[in-house]
Amino acid sequence: MDTLSYKTISANKKTVDKQWLLVDADGETLGRLASKVAKLLRGKHKPNFTPHVDCGDNVIVINAEKITLSGNKWEQKTYLRYTGYPGGQRSTTAQELLEKNPARIVEKSVKGMLPKNRLGADLFRNLKVYVGAEHGQEAQKPTSINLNELK
Repeated sequence: MDTLSYKTISANKKTVDKQWLLVDADGETLGRLASKVAKLLRGKHKPNFTPHVDCGDNVIVINAEKITLSGNKWEQKTYLRYTGYPGGQRSTTAQELLEKNPARIVEKSVKGMLPKNRLGADLFRNLKVYVGAEHGQEAQKPTSINLNELK
């Protein structure tokens, strides 16, 4: 029996195969889209997933303004931020954030599903979100992926 076949292979920065993936957010629900994009960024869909290594893919999300939210979340979901001054807590609804910057809604939801450490910050840099169907990564030749076929 070959004992080398039982060795656990741990990925590192040199052995990781990173790809560029294109995701169309048209008609997708925000939370389901964000969880699947976070899984792609983290690399959990790959057989050589290693928890402490950036082994995920680079993900491009287009048509960020066409996402959907269920129920009354457009009016009731609030995003909080703090200016740093006393009494400086500011809140905006999802509808206001969609009108101001639709890409930020997708970015905030995906970032909340990534690890809260340096690895999560590195993984978040692999995400590009665009409003509309045009994106600036044609040179990377991204492959289009259907999120409904992912587990």
